[in-house]
Amino acid sequence: MKMVLLSGSNVGTKTRTVIDHLAKTVAAYDSSIELHVIDLAEADMIFADGRNYTEYTGDTGRVARELMDADAIIIGTPIFQASIPAALKNVFDLLPVSAFLDKVVGVIATAGSSKHYLIAAQHLLPILSYMKAQVVQPYVFVEESDLHRGEIVSHDVLQRLDRLVEDTIVLTRTLASIREERDAAYGF
Repeated sequence: MKMVLLSGSNVGTKTRTVIDHLAKTVAAYDSSIELHVIDLAEADMIFADGRNYTEYTGDTGRVARELMDADAIIIGTPIFQASIPAALKNVFDLLPVSAFLDKVVGVIATAGSSKHYLIAAQHLLPILSYMKAQVVQPYVFVEESDLHRGEIVSHDVLQRLDRLVEDTIVLTRTLASIREERDAAYGF
């Protein structure tokens, strides 16, 4: 299984803190998973211009290909101005409409306060559904008070993150097994 953890902003550290925790959790859960961490703050991305994702080069091409090659993705997004960052939206714009078909996608959102709790549901989940993702429910919301000095300090958040990793892996394996059985039965 190939899994990508995407830290979906080119600024800030809260989302990357959570993504780093998820990377450790995935490795502890199953070290055989091929894990790729993408941090948009470390990538030199260009704006989507309508080309096929295979035509992009550099970091932009690498990010697009890693997402397209993944079996499972967990997207981390901060909430800025009551929406997802433009850097993350740009990544979606690089990919084809069916980019997440047969992919399991989990979501974490970080924000300064609980008043932004529904932003992921209102802004990110419709994009993922449009792109044909099998979205893991529920997403995990992490607010400022759940973090301290670059560490997650909320036991509840840690439990929900562990559950998100487990659910993402189990759902990915289950759906792969169902597709294999279907393909064998119908000669695909």
